[in-house]
Parts: sequence; structure tokens; C-alpha cells
Amino acid sequence: MDFLTASYAGQPIWLWLAFLSFIVFLLWVDLGLLNRKDSVISPKKSAIMWASFATLALLFGLYVGFVYQPDPQYYSSPDNLNQQAVVQYFTGYLLETALAFDNIFVISLIFTYFAVPREYQHRVLFWGILGAIFFRAIFISLGATVVNSWTWVLYIFAAFLIWTGWKMVSGHGQEMKLEDNKLLAFVRARMRVTDRIENHNFFVRLPDPQTGKAVLYATPLFLALIMVEAADIVFAVDSVPAIFAVTRDPFIVYTSNIFAILGLRSMYFMLAAAVERFKYLKYGLSLVLVLIGAKIIWNFGLSKELGWVPYLEPHWALLMTIALIGGAMLYSLYRTRDEALSSRG
Repeated sequence: MDFLTASYAGQPIWLWLAFLSFIVFLLWVDLGLLNRKDSVISPKKSAIMWASFATLALLFGLYVGFVYQPDPQYYSSPDNLNQQAVVQYFTGYLLETALAFDNIFVISLIFTYFAVPREYQHRVLFWGILGAIFFRAIFISLGATVVNSWTWVLYIFAAFLIWTGWKMVSGHGQEMKLEDNKLLAFVRARMRVTDRIENHNFFVRLPDPQTGKAVLYATPLFLALIMVEAADIVFAVDSVPAIFAVTRDPFIVYTSNIFAILGLRSMYFMLAAAVERFKYLKYGLSLVLVLIGAKIIWNFGLSKELGWVPYLEPHWALLMTIALIGGAMLYSLYRTRDEALSSRG
């Protein structure tokens, strides 16, 4: 019992375990009950799944606003802690959802490269979520330790976010060439890999060409899973600094991350077909990253350290995020409307 009441990152261990247990339960309902059989997830079902996760994310926001007990050390002011926490939670949730949108395109490339049948794609995404939950916990734990021990690291985050925003617009480093991927070559050089996908298994037993004995082979589904996890780690390098610029509360950082990942992965089957219609979203995201980076410099440098300017409250970041991302999405839909009509015709 002492272990459960002990504190980690400003919150009791039991709260962290309760949240993780809830997420594991949702995943069990997903694969264990609702999607036990391999089947193609229709856009309608994908939208329902996303709406369910979005509703849960909204309800969790209500918990943050009315029940959650924020640790004052992670907030700029000791007043209205729950109000600050809920604004930061929804800002983080929207930001992480938008940043992860590019991941949809990368996952689509991975599935195409490995010729993953549509009825098996949900299974790969499901196990990819488990990996994302684990790796995000590591990144966020390290980030929280660094940021809350050395606040000046936020300036490095600010510079990184501004540079990432520029990189996103210019297109530098955005290409993904799986045929030249070093991680993929490393795995293939050290594991037996079959080129066939016969079922939803990540590993199968096949006769060894030399001995004739049945040995374990990895399937293209396993390689696809490895690349999905690798892509998530790459995106985490951008997204974790971005959300620490919004909030320093590790519990808010982690929960908003996980709800965003759950929602977007469930929406994959609807977004994958329409990803080209959001071609201008990256410009909105780039501006969000630049503004968040600038906000760090404004609040921690110009306001707190020098006292030259007033402190920008968290709700301004939420409003800017909604305006820029929403505007970029609406503009994308407007500019690509003719393409959508021609494809239907």
C-alpha cells in the first residue's frame, strides 16, 4: 500500500496505474471483443471508433478540470490550478493529434511497401499502439526529468521547435525511403524473413532450406510493425518537446499524448484515403511549432527573466493551436475540393 500511495512526477503511483489499466482495458475491448476477427475497417467504423476515443478524451478533460489535483511545482501560478491544467491538457491533446497526422501518411507508405492486406492492418496498428505507450513513457519521463531539473533546456526546445517548423515547410528530412532504411536492413540481416503474408501472425514456422526442419521466420507484418514503431519514435522526437512547451506537468503530457495516439490510430482507415486532401496542414503545424517555440522565449526569457513583457497565459496557446490547425484544414479542403469532385466522378 505504501508503494501505491508513493508519488511519481507529482502524482500518486495508483493514479498512474489506474490510467494505464484503463488504457489496457480499452485496447482489450478493441482487439479482444470488437475486432477479434480479421476484417477491413470501414471508414464509418473508423469514424465511430475515433468518436468513442475522442469522447473519452473529452471526459478525461472534465476529470482534469474538476477532480485532478495538479502539483503546483509544474505551473506558473498557484491560483486556479485545475483551470490551468485543463487548458494545457486540451492544448496538448489537439497539438499531439495534429502533429501525429503526418504519421498517417508514413504508416500508409509502410503498409503499401510491405503489401499488408487491409484486413491485417488494424492488428499491426493495435500492437503499434502498445509500443507507442511504452516508448512515449520513456521519452516523457526523460523529458520531465530534464525540463524540471534544468529549466534552461526549454530554450533548446524552443530553438528545436522553430527549426522543426521551418523543416516541415521546406520539406527537408521528410522523405522516407524504406528500400534504403538501415533499421530494416539490420533486422533482415539478423532474422529469417519470409516474403509471404498468409495470415495475421508476425512469426511463422517454415522448413529450413538446408535441414528441412521447421524454424521460426518473421513475416512482412513484423517488419511493418517495426517500421511503424520506428516512425512513432521519430515523431516523438518532435512532439515531446512541443508538448513540454505547453505544459510541464508529466501526467498531463502523458495522458494527452496517449489519447491523441489512440484517437488517430483508430481514425487511420478514414484518414488514409483522404490524407492528400490535407496537403496544406503542414503549414499550419509549422506555424504552431514556431509560435510555441516563440512562446517559450517570450514567457521564460522576456517575461520571467527580464520582465519586459506580460506573461502569456496557457489559453492563448490553445486558441492559437485551434485557429492555425483548423484554418489549415479548412483551407486544404477548400483548395482540394475540385480534386475530390473529379475523383468521385
